[in-house]
Amino acid sequence: MHDKTDQHDVLLERRGTAGIIRLNRARALNSLTLDMVRTVAAALDAFAADPAVATVVVMGEGERGFCAGGDIRALHESGRTGTPLAENFWRDEFRLNHRIATYEKPYVALMDGITMGGGVGLSSHGRHRVVTERTRFAMPETGIGYFPDVGATWLLAHAPAEIGTWMGLTGLEVGPADVIHAGLADVQVASFQLPELIETLAELPRGAVSRDVDSVLKNLGTDPGKGPLRTNHDVIERTFRLNSVRAIAEALHADGSDFADKTLHAMSTRSPTSLVLTLRLLREGKQSRSLAECLRREFSACLQILKSPDFYEGIRAAVIDKDRNPSWSPARLDEVKAETIDAFFQPVDIPLSL
Repeated sequence: MHDKTDQHDVLLERRGTAGIIRLNRARALNSLTLDMVRTVAAALDAFAADPAVATVVVMGEGERGFCAGGDIRALHESGRTGTPLAENFWRDEFRLNHRIATYEKPYVALMDGITMGGGVGLSSHGRHRVVTERTRFAMPETGIGYFPDVGATWLLAHAPAEIGTWMGLTGLEVGPADVIHAGLADVQVASFQLPELIETLAELPRGAVSRDVDSVLKNLGTDPGKGPLRTNHDVIERTFRLNSVRAIAEALHADGSDFADKTLHAMSTRSPTSLVLTLRLLREGKQSRSLAECLRREFSACLQILKSPDFYEGIRAAVIDKDRNPSWSPARLDEVKAETIDAFFQPVDIPLSL
């Protein structure tokens, strides 16, 4: 039985016992709008309440990406004009991230192609995370004057051997092997086998549980091999365990390996304020008791980011003028003031309801 509902930017379908959610902004790499976040949240509630639905599958339309993140152009405009859209988007997105992490039915995310920012929030919090040979995974926010959000300060902080710190500070893309190594995905399935995976999930009986899905994924899974982050495990652990961005940079410089040099170069192009903020958020995330605690902290930081010049400059350079040449303020790590960073950690009165 195939029941389809066309919500334009999100397509909903019930195929057999599978509830399928398809992000449908392929030309925009399925980047999320507020309406899309709300549609996905409503679909999860409906599928959870439907006894005929055993599993939920979330995927992106098109072959280029699962989801490239939030619609940062809209967030930029909202911050500039003082509308509530940015605040509403983050609040509803973070609630959705928490819903996914605590979802009562098997939740399967197909991280095929580009999976970044908000796409990580839709996938890596889920119970069953599937990558393919085409997966390009990143939390690139320090490159736009922002910070890893959507609960990434929980996810990255708990990745092994400071790999999450490397991901959060550099913002660089990683492939499927390293996504699995970081604990942010579970299994690799060849992209051409995704239709078979969906059909097999749709044939599971009502009341199927996570171990049934695990069995399906194990049967279709392939060996992703060993990625560069795993290969450079010791370098990352030795340098990124330090507790200041400057100390990390100095350790990378002293290491002198090709990997360390490339890492240092990437960090040198990022917003200094974002680097310092991100490292503190990750360190606090590691000490936090729950994802919800991290999401609340991130939400407070989001409201402060709307007052940060680097947020607007980073988005201008990346998606508006597209000159890829942001002018950060301040431009140097040693010019980032402690009180500037402290302002991101002020509790806000608006409840996140997590």
